[in-house]
Amino acid sequence: MRTRLLFATAGAAMLTACSSGEPAQSTPRAEATLPSAPAVASATAAAKAPDLSKPQTLVTGLDVPWGLAFLPDGSALVGERDKGDILQIPVGGGDPKKVYQMPGVDSGGEGGLLGLAVDPSYRENKLVYAYFTGSNDNRIVKFTLDDKSPQVIFDGITKGSRHNGGRIAFGPDGMLYVGTGDASDGEQSQDPKDVNGKILRLTTDGRPAPGNPAAGSPVWSMGHRNVQGMAWDADKKMYGIEFGQDTWDEVNVIEPGKNYGWPTVEGEAGDARFVDPIVQWKTDDASPSGAAIAGDTLYVAALKGQRLWTVPLGGGAPKAALTGEYGRLRTVAVAPDGALWLTTSNRDGRGDPADGDDRILRFS
Repeated sequence: MRTRLLFATAGAAMLTACSSGEPAQSTPRAEATLPSAPAVASATAAAKAPDLSKPQTLVTGLDVPWGLAFLPDGSALVGERDKGDILQIPVGGGDPKKVYQMPGVDSGGEGGLLGLAVDPSYRENKLVYAYFTGSNDNRIVKFTLDDKSPQVIFDGITKGSRHNGGRIAFGPDGMLYVGTGDASDGEQSQDPKDVNGKILRLTTDGRPAPGNPAAGSPVWSMGHRNVQGMAWDADKKMYGIEFGQDTWDEVNVIEPGKNYGWPTVEGEAGDARFVDPIVQWKTDDASPSGAAIAGDTLYVAALKGQRLWTVPLGGGAPKAALTGEYGRLRTVAVAPDGALWLTTSNRDGRGDPADGDDRILRFS
């Protein structure tokens, strides 16, 4: 039986999976407080590589945490996929507080409340964005935490029991980037008029962003199977992470107007029509989800592979960390103080939950 470590600020305790297969704890609670740190990281802190040998468990008892985004004050918003709840983790740690219930979420399979993003102008407009599965489609909404009815800004993304995509993030240009899945119909990925199996680039009102490859189209890149992570380096180069089918998972450098091959090819193909990935893994070793960049390293959370991949962007082979220690890993993000946050996904129907799952880990 697999075991995992639970670390708090004063020592560590060994936990084993419950015999019932369900975690004993279901109410989100704080396990540690954060050291005092500025809400906005300095350039030195942001570039510092986190120490993956010293995990700190911040929160336990979460129900399939998926989206994770930080507010300007350093507090975090985390979405629970199946419940549709958005919780806020206070600055400095503490018990999460439910701050929003997303109406209209239709969870099931891989759908539900998925990605979260915070508006670059949040201090002025208080806007948060979410990607979720509704009764008829996947859609993107924007709202303040005081709004009862979020505003739909983009809809019509085909839903399915699998491959709903769902990751959203603001790029360095202030535009909203959206990773969609093929909803188990790969032909959509090669249709430039279909928004499934794509990376989209939108304005904050959900319109096709100026400068997109095709005027009036939201499509930024195509030929994707199920984009689950997006990140940018210091030079504003964009990386996209996605699931393969049976052979290869991929890390791609995303360029506007390019075609990444699905379903014609999977992994490196050497076909001039398509862009090859810069990294590929066997699907048993990855099933990559969230992605984040700290310094010159890309961090990729792996679900089936149950590990955190580190990809040196300056060259060198990827390395695996935390293999099997915490089970399925869903989302990784860099906090305003430069620390790396990582969520587990053991209560998603495919994991082996231990006491305390699901949890958020922090590495500084």
